[in-house]
Amino acid sequence: MKHVTSIVLTMMLLLCFTPVLSAMTKAEDIQNFTLKNGMKFFVLEDHSIPNANMYLFFKVGSRNEYPGITGLSHFFEHMMFNGAKKYGPKMFDNIMEAAGGANNAYTSEDITAYTDWFPSSSMETIFDLEGDRLANLALEEKMVESERGVIHSEYTTGYENSNFRLLLDELRAVAFTAHPYRWSVIGYESDILNWQRSDLKRYFDIYYAPNNAIAVMVGDVTLEKVKALAEKYFEPIPAREAPRPVHTVEPEQRGEKRVNVNKDVTSPNIMIAYHIPSSQSEEFVALDILSSILSDGKSSRIYSTLVNDKQLAVRAGAFMGESIDPSLFTFFAICAKDVPVETLENAIYDEINKIITDGVTDSELQKVKNRKLFNFYRGMETINGKADNIGTYEIFYGDYKKLFEAPEAYKKVTKENIKAIAAKYFKKSNRTVGIMQKTEEK
Repeated sequence: MKHVTSIVLTMMLLLCFTPVLSAMTKAEDIQNFTLKNGMKFFVLEDHSIPNANMYLFFKVGSRNEYPGITGLSHFFEHMMFNGAKKYGPKMFDNIMEAAGGANNAYTSEDITAYTDWFPSSSMETIFDLEGDRLANLALEEKMVESERGVIHSEYTTGYENSNFRLLLDELRAVAFTAHPYRWSVIGYESDILNWQRSDLKRYFDIYYAPNNAIAVMVGDVTLEKVKALAEKYFEPIPAREAPRPVHTVEPEQRGEKRVNVNKDVTSPNIMIAYHIPSSQSEEFVALDILSSILSDGKSSRIYSTLVNDKQLAVRAGAFMGESIDPSLFTFFAICAKDVPVETLENAIYDEINKIITDGVTDSELQKVKNRKLFNFYRGMETINGKADNIGTYEIFYGDYKKLFEAPEAYKKVTKENIKAIAAKYFKKSNRTVGIMQKTEEK
């Protein structure tokens, strides 16, 4: 019955997306050019609605920091909205909103991204705003100290209110001994409190250079118009010396590591992390599918077994993400009432070992493939999804054209691939275990 259901679902998905597939964006639809200062633009014309989307990806995240200046990437995500030469404090948002636009930004271990949504008629205003803050960001002492206070408050309240974040940061600090993935994106508290203005200026000059950024424009635009505006507002910004590459490679882990975190929690929390390769690895797609089989939804292996069937946990799952350098595949769970954390930990290992010894079923694999394809095509239906995907694949996978190979890559993953990948990486010697629980002082 499950097999029949899977076939029916596959047929429904194909019927649902037949119009999308026939009109879907192709690699050759994306045009690109590079300014004289090295800033690269990708342009996809989509005239379905009179709107446009601009993503600016800067190749800088917490992996580019070092002790003493940790958290600066996240700090600049905040500072970029606090005024420049032409547009002063708070004017960026006000002018964009007056032009019918909106914006957002985020920082990760690997990148800092800024995105603008706007009516295509307002495109020159957006270029003017973005060009101003890239060329002339203000680093006035009063604004720096104000934003430092905001970030420090975010740091302290985050650890006070999020057991998940605290345990994850402690786990990563032990799992990585050399690579800068070992500290969190927000940075260390002592660094946040002690950045100097000279640190800020140096960091901005190195990483917020046009030759360290890519821009993606999707929507009701033309290549000619985008190029003209880019040459007017971005090309005058001088290129700078390329940042020093991050060359630190995390040494192979040679034995299980464990970290205990004491906190007044009602139930123990556990995380188990395994080192895995970066997004550019040929194994990444299989790991991504395995992650979904284990933790995507309440019918997934981890949730259905630990929460529903055995009732050992009130919450359970696993996650991994795109990364430029080798990262982690992490399991997490919170003990149900009166369940010893050792019992829950061993139950997680039992589920991992089932994958290694017995593999996964045809229906499990097909269900996840269907969902991956559905999410992929749904993401490519919007101008925001297209822009985000183009930039993400260019940075994390090395070439935006690999975006169009993704559906076939997911289809090719076999049960044997899943079984082999689990056996290769989910080894005791490759894992770090973090446990958070209330510990009585002796």
